[in-house]
Amino acid sequence: MNIDHLLTAIDKVDPYKRYGKVLRVVGIMIESHGPSANIGEVCHIHVLKNCKAPVLAEVVGFDREKIILMPYTEVVEIGPGCLVEATGRSLTVKIGQRLIGEVVDSLGQILDQSPLPEGLSNYITEQSPPNPMLRAPISEPIQVGIRAIDSLLTVGQGQRIGIFAGSGVGKSTLLGMIARNSSADVNVIALIGERGREVREFIEKDLGEDGLKKTIVVVATSDQPALMRIRGAYTATAISEYFRDLGYQVNLMMDSVTRVAMAQREIGLATGEPPTTKGYTPSVFAILPKLLERSGSSEKGTITAFYTVLVDGDDMNEPIADTVRGILDGHFVLDRKLAEQGQFPAINILKSISRVMNHITDQKHREMAKQVRTLMATYEENSELIHIGAYKKGTDYEIDRSIAYYPKIQAFLKQDIFEQETLENAIEKMQMLFSEGMD
Repeated sequence: MNIDHLLTAIDKVDPYKRYGKVLRVVGIMIESHGPSANIGEVCHIHVLKNCKAPVLAEVVGFDREKIILMPYTEVVEIGPGCLVEATGRSLTVKIGQRLIGEVVDSLGQILDQSPLPEGLSNYITEQSPPNPMLRAPISEPIQVGIRAIDSLLTVGQGQRIGIFAGSGVGKSTLLGMIARNSSADVNVIALIGERGREVREFIEKDLGEDGLKKTIVVVATSDQPALMRIRGAYTATAISEYFRDLGYQVNLMMDSVTRVAMAQREIGLATGEPPTTKGYTPSVFAILPKLLERSGSSEKGTITAFYTVLVDGDDMNEPIADTVRGILDGHFVLDRKLAEQGQFPAINILKSISRVMNHITDQKHREMAKQVRTLMATYEENSELIHIGAYKKGTDYEIDRSIAYYPKIQAFLKQDIFEQETLENAIEKMQMLFSEGMD
């Protein structure tokens, strides 16, 4: 028996276990002298009192010979002299098909504290985006189950969409509808920075029992440390990548990428980065493309991603919204004015776009969608004249057409929260708008 390779491996093993020591804790930052570790490596901080389980922390920076760590949990009972042990690896979570239907935290642990199912595989949460030359072109539409989207903003398998809206306009409800009605095999939903009260409400009301059966929910609430909120986004993306590599069509829904950026800003400021636009640090604009580019199509499967962007004061040009819009393959704008008028989903069709729609739909579909957009744009442009009674019927043929079609189009765009719709039915109902002879 050849044991040379075993002897070589034994020679490389370090028989000593080396520890570092905590020097100080400042806010969410822990400084330690040693051990030898790399950026992104997970460390254990051993609490000296009460023999409690070690605190998990991650190396986020260096200051000369000092290591800067940030914990995944609250900093309690950590003091000077606590031992710091390097694990030699990045954060890994356990993933597998038996995880479907569960609600987990950022570390992959089931949130109701029940044990993980058996037969799961270890998966590193930080992965590189697929090689651009190995990405399959987006050529097939995916059913979203929302009439306004499937007909006028058709989404392709592997497309990445941003949902832009202010608070309370219906982002979470829209995600729940997509999860229930979509034709994807698996849903992965990341609730980042949500209020604790809203988590169970979303799962039970918006997602529902049927939606949860093919969904994995990753939760990092607003009260958790910034690092846990960021890791929630990475863990959800890693779970999506695992199922994509198995050949599945995956829907990744993240609510919201804005809170991921805010968490990274918190970490960046704590580690000494200079604030730039609206206080966001340079690392925020560095991690966003790395995170968002991980979704999409690969040579094995697809991740169709929906990222919600919370815009302050409904300002669609604030820094995060502007950056995310430039990275993604389209954007849906939820309009507060439409929501106040009782329209749901409150999607502003004229301000929204799907950049791959022309590649995944036939010419007849595109022509009908163009007609609907033209009619809506004409009505919107002349709405003030129409509402005050200054427009006289018969003056302009196109305005007359837009006035005649407008109620039908509005009725077509409205959809009840629990109303199911297929892609084929949505297109057929759009055709019926023009077959009724409104002229």
